[in-house]
Amino acid sequence: MEAPSTAELPWMFLAAAAVFGYLLGSIPFGLVITKLSGLGDIRAIGSGNIGTTNVLRTGRKDLAAATLLCDALKGTAAVLIAGMWGMECAMVAGLAAFLGHVFPVWLRFKGGKGVATYLGVLIALAWPIALLFAVIWLGVAFATRYSSLAALLAATLVPVALLMTDRMDLALLFLVLSAMLMALHHQNIRRLLAGTESRIGKKSSAPPPAS
Repeated sequence: MEAPSTAELPWMFLAAAAVFGYLLGSIPFGLVITKLSGLGDIRAIGSGNIGTTNVLRTGRKDLAAATLLCDALKGTAAVLIAGMWGMECAMVAGLAAFLGHVFPVWLRFKGGKGVATYLGVLIALAWPIALLFAVIWLGVAFATRYSSLAALLAATLVPVALLMTDRMDLALLFLVLSAMLMALHHQNIRRLLAGTESRIGKKSSAPPPAS
């Protein structure tokens, strides 16, 4: 029997891309890396988040860098691999990877805030805009020492930049991702307005117990 084509059953490919992207995105690298390094459960310190910024609060810059790289690469890999079945599959996988990182089934749907995975997806879909994101993030973070503010400002400009390059499909995707990113940072926004947000490099006073 001849295998059905993508045109005949597009929903199967999109569904597979979504499942694949979610599973890849749901790998909690921050938690895995810190546990393997003997630092215990990263969720026991700081914000309780499994992302790069909270890993940095352990004082281990190397582990934070590894977490950033892995969380970004899983978004990039999801898009590139699913992209072999077309741009629609790539975009679905990218969105699913972001959701997997934020709502991992393995951690009772309590994951990270998605900045690194957002960047990873952006690298795969529009690397020049990803470079712009990185430049803005670095500039704001260096000037203010606020990781959350840097991410929010950079993410705000991404859909605009994509729209200016006539990529309406990607602009809509990242409008949704940026909106979710801001919603996930609602507590950070409140602390920024109150002047109580933690700055980059501030080590947690309560290190995680040794595993």
